[in-house]
Amino acid sequence: MAKRGNKRGTTMAVEWPTVFLIVACYGSWLVAGLVIWPAWPVIALAVMTLTVALQSSLVHEVLHGHPTRNAHVNEALVSLPIGLVWPYRRFKALHLRHHADERLTDPLDDPESYYCALWQHEGLPEAMRLMLRINNTMAGRFVIGPLLSSVGFILGDFRAIRAGNKAIRTAWILHGAGLLIVLPLVHFGFGLPLWLYVLGPVWFGQSLIAIRTFAEHQWSEHPEGRTIIVERSPLSLLFLNNNLHFVHHKSPTVAWYRLPALFRERRGEWLRMNKGYAYPNYFALVRAYAFRVKEPVVHPVLRRAPEPGRAFAPRIRARNVNGLGTAPVPAEPPKE
Repeated sequence: MAKRGNKRGTTMAVEWPTVFLIVACYGSWLVAGLVIWPAWPVIALAVMTLTVALQSSLVHEVLHGHPTRNAHVNEALVSLPIGLVWPYRRFKALHLRHHADERLTDPLDDPESYYCALWQHEGLPEAMRLMLRINNTMAGRFVIGPLLSSVGFILGDFRAIRAGNKAIRTAWILHGAGLLIVLPLVHFGFGLPLWLYVLGPVWFGQSLIAIRTFAEHQWSEHPEGRTIIVERSPLSLLFLNNNLHFVHHKSPTVAWYRLPALFRERRGEWLRMNKGYAYPNYFALVRAYAFRVKEPVVHPVLRRAPEPGRAFAPRIRARNVNGLGTAPVPAEPPKE
């Protein structure tokens, strides 16, 4: 699993299951486009949809410091953006902020919160309020969630670039370089119309990930009660075991293939720690919330009145204790 050298800089721990999965993901995407698409287009679109979703999960795994100890190598391994929308460095920056558990679900401090501040929600057009409410059902999140999240993210980033944010500009330049490979390959190499690729694999790849993210977090007075555990799922491999999301939040540097054993070893303790926010599987969530709103659009407690954002910066180690890359320091109970 690890190759060790005697000189500084020659140590290289490699998590081979993740490397093999990255190769399999991109290889399957290429086979689907080059081989399957000409003969069985529906099957090809289905395979590409799965690979887009899996690549998103792999990006999440990589930004947590896997599968090597070199952040640049890790980034290169998932740098081909077959999902088109999310620049790796932007996802990394936003997601590590999200891992500050004491600010989870805050509409301004948590970049992945689906709650709105009351005063922001009141300023929205009625049609947008309706869309956000629909988006808080599982069916809505699956169908329109990719559009809402992608458009909002892209518009926000380009506003930041116009305002002079160099880090965001660099992330998009690197992302654009990847798109210069992916888009011609899809159009000319696969012979797949770009509009179909966007409305098929890209859109529904995000929709598959939305099954996982739909109920990952809820408001609770206790930070540990804000993150879900879905005990079993046939989609576990696609999600890289992030259905055990509370376990991931408490152990963010543990590799995906070790999470199930870690959960089984301390199942009762994990469920007590997260205040019982758990479901046996995603079918239970579908039955309960396919067409019913799970959470209110407006945050039930935080940001009830206009106030300056806290510009919250989570405590981040440059390198974690295992040398596996950037990682947030475990959260402390909130002070307020």
